[in-house]
This record gives sequence, structure tokens and C-alpha cells, in this order.
Amino acid sequence: MILRREFITLLGGAAAWPLAARAQQGDRVRRIGVLMPIPAEDQNVRDRLAAFRQALQAHGWMEGLNVEIDTRATGDRELLHQYAAELVALAPDVILAGSGLATEVLQQATHTVPIVFASTVDPARYVKSLSRPGGNITGFSNIEFDFTGKYLELLMEISPAITRAAVLRPPNFPSQFAAIKTAALSFHVQVSQVEMAGVAEIQRAYRILQPRQMAV
Repeated sequence: MILRREFITLLGGAAAWPLAARAQQGDRVRRIGVLMPIPAEDQNVRDRLAAFRQALQAHGWMEGLNVEIDTRATGDRELLHQYAAELVALAPDVILAGSGLATEVLQQATHTVPIVFASTVDPARYVKSLSRPGGNITGFSNIEFDFTGKYLELLMEISPAITRAAVLRPPNFPSQFAAIKTAALSFHVQVSQVEMAGVAEIQRAYRILQPRQMAV
């Protein structure tokens, strides 16, 4: 598990990497786009962007001197698509995607502008492999799917008598559930998945769980 301070440092380093490799290719001011699926006024966005700028400076990239940063941040999915199009239209040297959702939206917006993703739990959706991503997208994941099986193991340590477990998860994450299901076989636990995409769905899922089920 990546600590918050480590995460935001990685966020900056991820975007700095492709630019640093071209730092000696002339004096042209480089342009970076940043797409965050979180409201701009959120403190988390401010913290990430601050760490991002610090990491760029550590690599010799000074905003207003040799690099310009265009940031778009919103929690509205439709507006996120609009912002992605705006960033692509600016023809940046690279775009930093602040999440899997931002990566997905940018992937639909461009196949040529380099995209660096961060905090993505399922990178296989965007690249051929982390070692050889191919295309215009690369980045890092903040969780390994095999690790998710540990969630069930911890639950069993807390309550060894559990025989059934419900897995609350975002839609379209089959690999994550598969890892938990594999772990469940060794514990002789029956697992079922409940897809949810928002707070209301999470609340509804808890209401329909049987008393003996435990959520992981």
C-alpha cells in the first residue's frame, strides 16, 4: 500500500519522466496537461498538484520558465470528457491522468498525445503490459491484483467462522474479483460480488446483505 506522501511524490515523478528524457532537445517551452477526476477545490487535488510541481522542479522543469502546466479537474464525468478534449486541443507534450477514469477518458480523446497514468488499479485496460506498454499510454499502478486476495485473509483472521463474504467493487473489475475468488477457495468461503459505482449503491448493497455475510 502506497502512503499518501509517497503516492503524490510518485505522481509527480511519473509525469516528469518522459519530459526529462527530452530535456536537452532545445529551448522550447514544454506543455503538460493534467486531468483529475476530482473537483478542483478538493484539497487532495491541491496536494497532488503541489507535489507534482515540486517533482518537476527537482528534474529541472520550472513552471513559467521552460514548462507550462494546464490543469483540468472535475468530479462530473461528462465535463471530464470536455476537459480531456480541451487538453488534447492544446497539443501538449504529455498529459498526466490522475486516475483510471481520467486515463479512460483521455484514451478516447487521443491516440497520439503521450499519456502518463497514476493511481490506476487495472493498467491492463490501457496498456499491453507495464514493461512494454505500447501505444501512447504508460504509467504505474497503485495496487497489485494478487494482493487483493489478502483482504479475505485478513477478514478470516478477524472472524474465522465466516463462510460467506460479499465483495463490494466498482463495475468492470473482473481481475480483482478473480483474485479474491481464488483466495476464497483455500478458505472454503463462498464469495459473491456486488457492483457499485456510487454512495447510494454502496448503501443499498449493505441493506441487502444477509446477516451472516461480511463485506470486503
